Amino acid sequence: MASMEHPIFALRAGDKRIRHYERGNHKVEIQPGPYGCATIHDKDVWIYCISQLMEAVNRGRDDISRTVRFVAYDFLVTTNRPVAGVGYDRMADALRRLSGTRIETNIETDGKRERSGFGLIDSWKVVERRKDHRMAAVEVTLPDWLFRSVKARHVLTIDRDYFRLRKPLDRRIYEIARKHCGSQSRWRATVSTLHEKSGSTATLREFRRLLKCLADSDELPGYRVMFNDEGDAITFYPKSGMRSAMAQVRDILKRPRK
Repeated sequence: MASMEHPIFALRAGDKRIRHYERGNHKVEIQPGPYGCATIHDKDVWIYCISQLMEAVNRGRDDISRTVRFVAYDFLVTTNRPVAGVGYDRMADALRRLSGTRIETNIETDGKRERSGFGLIDSWKVVERRKDHRMAAVEVTLPDWLFRSVKARHVLTIDRDYFRLRKPLDRRIYEIARKHCGSQSRWRATVSTLHEKSGSTATLREFRRLLKCLADSDELPGYRVMFNDEGDAITFYPKSGMRSAMAQVRDILKRPRK
């Protein structure tokens, strides 16, 4: 949930800036590694590992650890990635960026707040290879900061169609909507607030244009997006549920007629 609230992952590949984000009492500094900052597409590794851990927790297992072993092919299929050679190569690149990117933050997880620094993953290794020498099974060790969140169940499910979103900003906007709107009938935020939360490097004018395109496309999984020019704000409505539908109708009727 903390990674959905704060822009920890870069929205473009090759980003080697040291990024700072501060909101309220929360501070985050993201330091790139030699391969650049981990991107929001690289975050798929986090999401997949967390899903494996949560499945074990929900089954009542008490022997979970920070080290997660999984089949590379299963990861590629689940996250809608190519299963040819390029998919394995991109996965290796993602693991390198995740391992190299460092985070310094005071964000609390499982009731523990501390100023700490850590990699987005502690380590990774290929534990089994196929006959063509590509990775078959991989082990990833997650940072303790993230593992504490999993044990405390500070985790939200995401729509499987999230992995079909190719534009980094669309993924980031979905995360923000999922975190803040959830199952409420609606959630509204100004464009400037979303711009800050997203971590986008686009100008506010360009960011506004991209949000309007997203609203017009209706492609955000699980949520409808309505742009309000008068308040320069965006409202998110869950696509399922009568309360959400009625809230959207009421908001449309409140709009001034042109």
